[in-house]
Amino acid sequence: MAQPSDETPVLRTRHVGGEEPLLVARDLKQRYEVSRGLFRESGTVHAVDGVSFDLHAGRTLAVVGESGCGKSTLGRMVTMIEEPVEGTITIDGKPLDRSSAEMRKAVQIVFQNPYGSLNPRQKIGAILEEPLKINTDEDAASRRDKAKAMLERVGLRAEHYQRFPHMFSGGQRQRIAIARALMLNPKVLVLDEPVSALDVSIQAQVLNILMDLQDEFGLAYLFISHDLSVVRHIADEIMVMYLGKPVEVGEAETVFNRPRHPYTAALLSATPVADPFAEKNRIRLEGELPSPLNPPEGCNFNPRCFNVMDRCRKEEPPLETMDERLCACFNPVDVKVVGTA
Repeated sequence: MAQPSDETPVLRTRHVGGEEPLLVARDLKQRYEVSRGLFRESGTVHAVDGVSFDLHAGRTLAVVGESGCGKSTLGRMVTMIEEPVEGTITIDGKPLDRSSAEMRKAVQIVFQNPYGSLNPRQKIGAILEEPLKINTDEDAASRRDKAKAMLERVGLRAEHYQRFPHMFSGGQRQRIAIARALMLNPKVLVLDEPVSALDVSIQAQVLNILMDLQDEFGLAYLFISHDLSVVRHIADEIMVMYLGKPVEVGEAETVFNRPRHPYTAALLSATPVADPFAEKNRIRLEGELPSPLNPPEGCNFNPRCFNVMDRCRKEEPPLETMDERLCACFNPVDVKVVGTA
């Protein structure tokens, strides 16, 4: 993989106090060759196109954006399901290596669909013990005790050990998926839309469990979501992506209270709020998300941007420091949107 530039812009958080980041990602890129038809040349989709970030222990970085922005692809690269075509990822200063058992233990993932991520033919005990059976030398009694203890830690009972996945609700299945991800004592947890398939009341329970586990084990979360109301509840930092590139990165409070990129402002304005008296300034985007096979010239967002200038149609804005965050925009906004202070 190509070595990234030393000048890659990365958010530097104020409150980590000099602590070294647990996971460092620099200039990550992922491309796919796709067929355009029998008599046409194949095209290239730049699913992730130059993403850099730091993850600190006990902190949550939320990656948000519309479907197709590359956030799930980013999660798959961090978990080594896919290897980036360019860029580097290190954990505790060591390059991420999918052949290393130590690295496989360090990063785990919780998938979006709790109904599809668990093997329906295995009992819950076998599902939880499987990571230990593959990656450790622990005996059967030790694996069983750890599995039952983890079930209780996520709010289930030890008696559930002998049951099958179809006997549980969606929220319970997602708790089981979280328990499985924690069996190897990981340092980083990638959460790919972990509550989007659940009822709102169940979402709150699962999010509270995740935050309790983060406090207890010092986990670093890469939280992938399109639901900004959920992100506001759990995130410490936010990365907003559009067509494979980050367009705004900052601390959650900073971005929510004063978005600077027009795309971020539009996303926040579409987030529902419970206060019926809150001032509402809905920003409606025109047009559809451009094809990643044929992105627009200049800024990728310019065909839909309400604040576009001629320069935006010709040049691609760099991601640079702006008002205590990183932002890629030649003409940033300063508007109050729904739910902001």
